[in-house]
Amino acid sequence: MSAARMQVLSSRNVRLLSRGRNEVLAGRSGAQRPGGDPRTRSLTCPPMSSSSSPGRALSSLSATRRGLPKEKMSENGIMSRAKVLTIDTMNPTVKKVEYAVRGPIVQRAVELERELSEGMKKPFAEVIKANIGDAHAMGQQPITFFRQVLALCSYPELLSDSTFPEDAKSRACRILQSCGGNSMGAYSASQGIDSVRQDVARYIERRDGGVACDPDNIYLTTGASDGIVTMLKLLVCGEGTTRTGVMIPIPQYPLYSAALAELGAVQVDYFLNEEKCWSLDITELQRAVNEARQYCNPRALCIINPGNPTGQVQSRQCIEDVIRFAAKERLFLMADEVYQDNVYAEGCQFHSFKKVLFEMGPEYAETVELASFHSTSKCYMGECGFRGGYMEIINMDDEVKDQLTKLLSVRLCPPVPGQALMDLVVNPPQPGEPSYGSFIKERTATLSALAEKAKLTEQVLNTVQGISCNPVQGAMYSFPRITIPEKAVKEATEKGQQPDMFYCMKMLEETGICLVPGSGFGQKDGTYHFRMTILPPTDKLKILLNKVKEFHQRFTQQYS
Repeated sequence: MSAARMQVLSSRNVRLLSRGRNEVLAGRSGAQRPGGDPRTRSLTCPPMSSSSSPGRALSSLSATRRGLPKEKMSENGIMSRAKVLTIDTMNPTVKKVEYAVRGPIVQRAVELERELSEGMKKPFAEVIKANIGDAHAMGQQPITFFRQVLALCSYPELLSDSTFPEDAKSRACRILQSCGGNSMGAYSASQGIDSVRQDVARYIERRDGGVACDPDNIYLTTGASDGIVTMLKLLVCGEGTTRTGVMIPIPQYPLYSAALAELGAVQVDYFLNEEKCWSLDITELQRAVNEARQYCNPRALCIINPGNPTGQVQSRQCIEDVIRFAAKERLFLMADEVYQDNVYAEGCQFHSFKKVLFEMGPEYAETVELASFHSTSKCYMGECGFRGGYMEIINMDDEVKDQLTKLLSVRLCPPVPGQALMDLVVNPPQPGEPSYGSFIKERTATLSALAEKAKLTEQVLNTVQGISCNPVQGAMYSFPRITIPEKAVKEATEKGQQPDMFYCMKMLEETGICLVPGSGFGQKDGTYHFRMTILPPTDKLKILLNKVKEFHQRFTQQYS
């Protein structure tokens, strides 16, 4: 077709469209064009009263009330639809979720790292992130045997490589034979690889001195967090005063408050006793549950042992008291035990809730409902990125177990490399195997270094006037109490910040040290804290502690 012919047709189409538009508008006004197109005349309708006109009734409603996105004028003059999903139309429970460990102060730390890399001058040479328990990011070395087996599982051609020890090869072969198509790239059963769950059950039996463990009660998870959130999903129900309440320790790990906010459950706080090394007091549990029953239905009690962020290790007597309390108040127990190998203080020992429960006899062992959680991310492993974990359930109703399995099947399965790593954690090299000596050496060195750093952190912080640090009995953190001058509290309030957030942000800007304010974990009114990990290498930890000391002294002098 010639260009001239196309131009003629285009002009004719424009005229027709224009005439049609004018005729339609004339029809809407009630006017008739004599001799006009009968199709146009057929569109002419008798006038309708405003009260009977659905068009006018709808047009009188805002687009938002009609469930339609608003239109807005763009820069080029064209009307464009607003977003369907906006901050006003999104799930309101998500907006209530807060996770201090990766909150605004960490975002600012990332910005500072970028600014340093671009050559911007700062009063420090590097950002030291002591905000999160990410061991390998802080320089902790992985366990050689674990990485060898995972390498073999990921690339089976290496099985013929003589540099890998035979026990690593045999372990890799066993794992691969349990995978679909002998590949870690295949889905597993939703509950997890059967052989891995069997190994987890045997590990629990060894740990708990022979207390029986049924592999059918083991569920492999995407880290411990996945199991915790899944159990909370099962527990949350009801409305108003019947809405599920979940008791959590204060200070707490923000996963709990975030998950409860997202699920629309009621957070029931019970306070740990800072004056007694963050111990758990049954009278405080009783106060919390009694008050909560005025506005919700408390159904679950969460325990973190060893504690995060507080680092306390619960005594056996305390665990027995908690179990009796849960039985009396008909509460589902959730035991977060991901730091079970991280116990440093003399006289302290890890006791699993499962072991203590069964040693208390049938009255409790056959009735108290319990879910306990473990992970590959902490302890001496520190393999956070593989997202391996498990949960064990005790005394769960059979029909609820079916629902749990269904719920887990929706996400298909946990990461298979994480399952493989979990298998190695619960079934490490044994005496007489080629890798046993190096495994024990590496494991012992890692835990010994953590114990030394726990003691160092407590000692240095307690030399600073205005900072008080309880012994770091276990886990990977210290949670010292800090004194903030009233002048600083006032300035923070004027800026719309919590005083300890103001404190930590100033420390970050002046020293490059990234800590998490205690307000992100919860604390008693009028008290202020920060959480810091003990994970940096000893030489860097000493620098960090010295910078914290110097900053606190400057801060106190500035605002006194």
